[in-house]
Parts: sequence; C-alpha cells; structure tokens
Amino acid sequence: MNALRRGLGNSLVQAFLVVIGLVWLTPLAGLFLSSLRSAQDTATGGWWTVLTSPRQLSFDNYSALLGNDGMTRAFWNTVLISVPTTFLVVVIAALAGYAFAWLDFPGRDTVFLVVVALLVVPVQIGLLPVAKLFGELGLFGTIPGVILFHVSYGLPFAIFLLRNYFAEMPKEMLEAARMDGGSEWRIFTRLVLPVGRPALASLAIFQFLWVWNDMLVALLFADSSAQPLTVELQSQIRQFGSNIDVLAPGAFLSLVVPVIVFFAFQRHFVQGVMAGSVK
Repeated sequence: MNALRRGLGNSLVQAFLVVIGLVWLTPLAGLFLSSLRSAQDTATGGWWTVLTSPRQLSFDNYSALLGNDGMTRAFWNTVLISVPTTFLVVVIAALAGYAFAWLDFPGRDTVFLVVVALLVVPVQIGLLPVAKLFGELGLFGTIPGVILFHVSYGLPFAIFLLRNYFAEMPKEMLEAARMDGGSEWRIFTRLVLPVGRPALASLAIFQFLWVWNDMLVALLFADSSAQPLTVELQSQIRQFGSNIDVLAPGAFLSLVVPVIVFFAFQRHFVQGVMAGSVK
C-alpha cells in the first residue's frame, strides 16, 4: 500500500511537471510556427491554425531573414558582444576568485568587501558617467565599448560566485600540491579550474544570457553599425504589420540560441549555483 501511494504520488508530481513544461513551451512553439508562416497567413489567423492547415509552413521567412542585412548584421554583432564578454568575465573572475580565496595579500578582505558592495550598485547609475568617459576615449558607439561595459558590471557577481566556490575546496588538497612543488599558476590551471568546472559553467550561462538578452546597455552604447539583435528587433517592431515575416524568425533566433546554450551546460548548472551560494 505504501509503495502504491509513493508511486501514485510520484506520478502526480511528474504529470504536474509535464503540464508546467508544456505551458512554458507553448509560447516558444507558437513563435516557431509563426516564423514559418507568411505575413498573409499571420494576418488572417493565429499560429494554431497550422494544426489544421500545415501547408502554411515554409522556410521562406528564414530565407528573407538571411537576405535582411540589418538582421544578419545585428545577429553577428550580438555574437561578437556576447562571446568575448562571457569569456573575459569567466577568465578574470576565475583568477580573482582564486586570489581572494587562497592567496594572502595586503587588503584582501577589504578589497573583497568592496567587490561585494558593488553587487548592489544598479547598472543605471553608471550609464551616463561611463557614456561620457567612453565618448572621451573614442569607445562610445562601438562593440568594444559595449563589451567593456558588460565586463565591468558583470565582474562583481562573477568574482563573488567563484570566490565562494573556490573557498570550499579542501585546504589540504592545495597544500599537498604546493608541497609537491606546484606553482600557484600550475595549481590554478591543473587543479582549481577542473574542480571548479560546475561553477564556471554556471557563471558562463548567467553572463551569456544577460548579455545576449540585454537591450538597455546596447541601446545607449551601440550605434547603428554595432547594435545587437535585441535593438534591431525593437526597431523592427515599429513596422510590425509590414515585416512580420522577418520579425518572427528573428525573434525565434534570438530566443533559441540562449536555450541551446543552457541545455548544453545544464548538467553543471544546479551543482555550480548551489555550491557557490554558501560558504
């Protein structure tokens, strides 16, 4: 009887999770089906009409998307912003996190408290001062300027996460590596980084999703030649009725890339977040 109850309870939980998953996936499926319909079909009925009339589906919209210079340029701008930003944040935060966790240097705790304090500083506070600074340096409106802004504001959280994760590593393991003659750089690259892979993967997901989906920073710091996909989609919405055949596949492309990145690293995600959240 107890086994029956446990089995029934598990089945109900699984059924509930399946329903929740289907509800969350419905907008994604609707967007994908809309991206395969013509502008005329979209104007005459909802995306669910393809269930009874599958002849509406075609990849002509994606062909038109590839021929739209603004959308393709915005997509590659997004890649050129998101990938270097994620890489730089992970690398710099890993080095700083290891230093804060295991290296003794003057003012270490004070500097780390400053890093933690920066977590509560809203990004909006730095928009105008940094924009003025970038204008004087010739970085305003460029892709390097957008990358530099994202790296600067992504580092406090990244350092905090990795420092907490690295600090949980057994002290005896690092001391044994030092006694064997290992340098700090060798210990970091051969021991700390492999063990810290879950936290690094979690940080990479967080940073990539934040930068890929950002519009506020890009709207202010990127000019027309450097604007990412989010800004381009926002400008396309102004002409929603005349370019839905380009807007729908562009929006789906903007959505599906972060989903692919998440599922690629999902097995490390929960483990890294939980381990880096407590001392």
